[in-house]
Amino acid sequence: MSKNNYSCCSCSDGCCGSSNKPDMNKRELTIDFLYLDVTVCERCQGADKSLDEAVSDAANVLEAAGIDVKVNKINVLSEELAIKHRFLTSPTIRINGKDIQMDYKESLCESCGDLCGDEVDCRVWSYQGKEYTKPPKAMIIEAILKEVYGGSTEKQVQEKYQIPENLKKFYQSMKSKES
Repeated sequence: MSKNNYSCCSCSDGCCGSSNKPDMNKRELTIDFLYLDVTVCERCQGADKSLDEAVSDAANVLEAAGIDVKVNKINVLSEELAIKHRFLTSPTIRINGKDIQMDYKESLCESCGDLCGDEVDCRVWSYQGKEYTKPPKAMIIEAILKEVYGGSTEKQVQEKYQIPENLKKFYQSMKSKES
């Protein structure tokens, strides 16, 4: 066997997939982080940090599984954007369009109250029998893995959207504050 004909495998495009062709088997995981404010709101800041850490921690597993992750961070500044994104509570994390926790609770959020000058409730996350004002990193990683590996087959029913009163109150207070 000549030196030039020797290869370690039978790849037609070089050795072991070294082709520059795009990988047609790649899947995309889209994560949307919707929030009211990450400059003042401690809950939104905590969710943002937990999300970044969760995606970073899961990155090697997702890459090995051929999954590209796209994270969209969306500041829902107005009622129009809330309607466009069907925003129910802040903060929200969706994976491939599904909220990682559809049944949610809210409690008084002093940060958002300070921001808009009125009382506002923000999301409380429930995970493993406990409540948190920011989503635990493990909760986000679990939701990512369930989406990737099919642990969650339930579809979220798209009901007619109506902006929640709590968000209406926040946006109206912000408009009043700006005037």
